[in-house]
Amino acid sequence: MGGQRGRDVLVKIGDGGEPAAFAIIAGIRARTISLSTRLVEATTAQSLEAWRELIANAGTKRIEIAGSGVFSGAASDARLRAAYFAGEAPMFQLVVADFGVLAGPFAIGELVYAGEHDAEAVFSIRLASAGVISFEAI
Repeated sequence: MGGQRGRDVLVKIGDGGEPAAFAIIAGIRARTISLSTRLVEATTAQSLEAWRELIANAGTKRIEIAGSGVFSGAASDARLRAAYFAGEAPMFQLVVADFGVLAGPFAIGELVYAGEHDAEAVFSIRLASAGVISFEAI
């Protein structure tokens, strides 16, 4: 398998409709998607040779997304701002080429806008899963 382009990792926000229509968050250049689980340890004095034991499927799963890019003022940016100020956990789709699509509600933990006098306006976001996230392989 050859390398994959980073620009093929997409973060999309739902419009709030039913069913939701999704739009790519405009201007996003860098993004990271982290999948993790809090592990639950069950090691006791009787654990064979003192090896750590974990309880399968007992931990809390979470997905976090961080991204940054150039502010474009597009409709998807307006939706992102509206969701933040309303305290929503809107539906998002995370598309990872040759892997799959993760979809579900995400809380907007951070939304930052910045700009220097002689450069473009930039933004960064941090999202945290806020419910059941589905996965569909591509």
